[in-house]
Amino acid sequence: MAPTKSRRAIQAVAQETLTPPDELTDSQSIARVIKAEGNNLYSCELPNKKTFMFELESRFRNAILIKRGGYVLVDVASSEERPAGSKVVGEIINIVRDEKLWRKQPYWPAKFPKKTYDDEDDEESTVGKMPPSDSEGEEEEP
Repeated sequence: MAPTKSRRAIQAVAQETLTPPDELTDSQSIARVIKAEGNNLYSCELPNKKTFMFELESRFRNAILIKRGGYVLVDVASSEERPAGSKVVGEIINIVRDEKLWRKQPYWPAKFPKKTYDDEDDEESTVGKMPPSDSEGEEEEP
């Protein structure tokens, strides 16, 4: 059984993900998580709309939850070290947790528009309301 990380180690890693780096290298990019593939592998969409598989850096494993549709910082520099024919093209080196703060950075891609919850449904929400009765909208017959 693998040893679990201490609470202090998990909090330290979580703290790292809150602050974005000042600038990115040429091999780094922001990507949107499309799907968890298992074994710490994730399909991610780059700003150019191409989808690749990335491996989660070991310090984040069992410490930070990555949500589908969330954003991560990926690095493709490690792809030279991978065996030929590998589906994995790089590594997830940071996880965007405070999206508002990350979006203020000059390197945030314009291709990833801000999610607005108003865009999802123009219909009125029925949460917390009674279901419509059968007689609603119909006239009663004597």
